Amino acid sequence: MVSMSFAAAAQPFLKRAVQIIPSPNFTLLNHKFPPSLFHAPLTSSGTIGICHVAQAIKGDSEVSLKGVANEEVKHIFEMAKRASLRREVLHTDFLTPPVLKESMVILEKLADVKVFSQGGYPEAERCRLSVGHPEALTTEPDVVAAISISGNFGFQPCSHGDFLGSILGTGIVRDKVGDILLQGEKGAHVLVVHELVDFLTMSLDKVGNVPVTCKKMPLIALEYEPPRTKTFKTVEASMRIDAIASAGFKISRSKLVALISDGDVRVNWVTVSKNNTTIRSGDMISVSGKGRLKIGEVNETKKGKFAVELIRFL
Repeated sequence: MVSMSFAAAAQPFLKRAVQIIPSPNFTLLNHKFPPSLFHAPLTSSGTIGICHVAQAIKGDSEVSLKGVANEEVKHIFEMAKRASLRREVLHTDFLTPPVLKESMVILEKLADVKVFSQGGYPEAERCRLSVGHPEALTTEPDVVAAISISGNFGFQPCSHGDFLGSILGTGIVRDKVGDILLQGEKGAHVLVVHELVDFLTMSLDKVGNVPVTCKKMPLIALEYEPPRTKTFKTVEASMRIDAIASAGFKISRSKLVALISDGDVRVNWVTVSKNNTTIRSGDMISVSGKGRLKIGEVNETKKGKFAVELIRFL
């Protein structure tokens, strides 16, 4: 079990990228952890791993970013150009599906850039991008690792949010963690950057109130299956998020509004701040502590209302 001195020693290093790290390496219990574990978005490597999507890019080297508002996508674009120019390979942290999709569309237009997208298993939502010149990026990079979190969850079941909260409670930033695959009473399998494996096996000893052990596991041993869902319909006067989400999560609209005010509601992985945000078919709504909800088919009724198909992830 981790002592208080361990947490105290780690605290200065568990910050975002804006903090200046005072030393080149982070040492705990005779193990060294690079500061990039806790904040840096880019690393370099070139070993073989499991690839979710691989694509060789050919196109115009003078690509405009006009109309691209996402700063993360712009950063990935500049990173890809730099990697190609320097004949090196660079890797992002784990990206959300919208950022991943938009980045791939932009990168397709770059010449002399090759890109791999990896999440650890074929259906992964959160993936890392590896970019580089084709002469440098000749193999599938090994940039995703997996850990098994085991415990007796038979009497105290824990949700995806419980596992994620416990991992982030160690001080790790969200971008270093990929998908979390629940394993029922046994625990969960978690995709992470390689640099996290030793840290988490040493520091994570509890999820909720359940004592746990963490071990590295091979990607080929991951156990996953399509998520369980429940589909139902609702008829609403508008497609506002406060109306749709309150119906989907079976909570009052006033409660949903409070969750929005607290920053606990996201649409397509982006936090929303306005109650009247318009929702469309295909959108994914997530609420902290409540889970996720996908918007299916939307039809307008004869009375001008909206019949909405809701897909609740269980």
